[in-house]
Amino acid sequence: MGRFRFLTAGESHGRGLVAIVEGMVAGLPLEEDYINGQLKRRQQGYGRGPRMKIEEDRAEIISGVRYGRSTGSPISLLIINRDWENWRQQMSVAPVHEEAEPVTRPRPGHADLAGLNKYGLEDVRPIIERASARETAARVAVGAVARRFIEEFGIAVNSRTMAIGDVGEVSRLCQDKLCDELPVDWGRVESSPVRCADAVMEQAMMTAIDDAKAGRDTLGGVVEVIAAGVPVGLGSHVSWDRRLDGRVAGAIMSINAVKGVEIGAGFGLAQVRGSEAHDVIEPAAGGSLPWRHATNRAGGIEGGMSNGESIVIRAAAKPVATLAGPLPSMDLRTGEATEAHYERSDVCVVPAVGVIAEAMLCIVLADACLEKFGGDNLKETLANHRNYMNSIAR
Repeated sequence: MGRFRFLTAGESHGRGLVAIVEGMVAGLPLEEDYINGQLKRRQQGYGRGPRMKIEEDRAEIISGVRYGRSTGSPISLLIINRDWENWRQQMSVAPVHEEAEPVTRPRPGHADLAGLNKYGLEDVRPIIERASARETAARVAVGAVARRFIEEFGIAVNSRTMAIGDVGEVSRLCQDKLCDELPVDWGRVESSPVRCADAVMEQAMMTAIDDAKAGRDTLGGVVEVIAAGVPVGLGSHVSWDRRLDGRVAGAIMSINAVKGVEIGAGFGLAQVRGSEAHDVIEPAAGGSLPWRHATNRAGGIEGGMSNGESIVIRAAAKPVATLAGPLPSMDLRTGEATEAHYERSDVCVVPAVGVIAEAMLCIVLADACLEKFGGDNLKETLANHRNYMNSIAR
């Protein structure tokens, strides 16, 4: 069990989302505006549905912070769902005189059918509500707490969209990563409707989303997340569950719609010889460490541990399963062939997936930093970090 852990609760159209964060040290500067800045980033992106026009996600800190600093006790966060006012009867906690019409037409590609069978239900609504990506708003809030912590170590986490649908030369992504990392204009990414650093590619992506919307369809894509400034030695090789790459991959794969994760050159490494795959170690011309890697094909993790280079992750998100042009399904009540259930949905969530992936990576890195450097107060933890870095410096 890690030092930094969290639990979320709530439904898509319920009264709100709740998150409880445990393990954060005392003394960390933390304010609601910082968290809400990250929540706003999650809501943006070309291709989002009408729900984003209803909600204005804001997290309220209920406990664990006093006078703008963490106290060391659990931090609880509350995000109110404004749309709940329109769903009071359907999502009532108390028994009602007349229940809402049950949803019995599961959507292919969603949790509907498996969840309904697993929990012995006759209505898909409870599965829809909790399996919804709305839950990731709570994760982004938790990720903001983690981000604020790892910033104290000089770690910066960013993401960008690499492909939407077939725009972005997906087949070449793995090969491209065998090259040296190029600088990214993160300001350009943040101002892009699709979070793309290339203006020409941005327009092509937006056109692809428009075409999918016109066809009552949805699109997936690929995002890249980069954590710069990660100290060497987070994670461990000694046990499977302490390996940093496994923890990162599991966290990213837990995001709704993500079906594939690779670190560094990933699958591209399977296509080259060893002499071309590994990152040569060479004396550093400057910096705090006496060595550096000539390339970063490992994506910043070797043997289950951070190696001092940037951690680079790519995640593939499938198209949203709720289509305006529903796929064939079956009515579980009558056994007859029909169309899948539809309610308002996004056309493309890839830009938001990048922000959510940032949050999950921040959470894993916060846990790994607490594991490595310990401490119950931020000053103590940072002192341990400085001592460690001095011990391996030139």
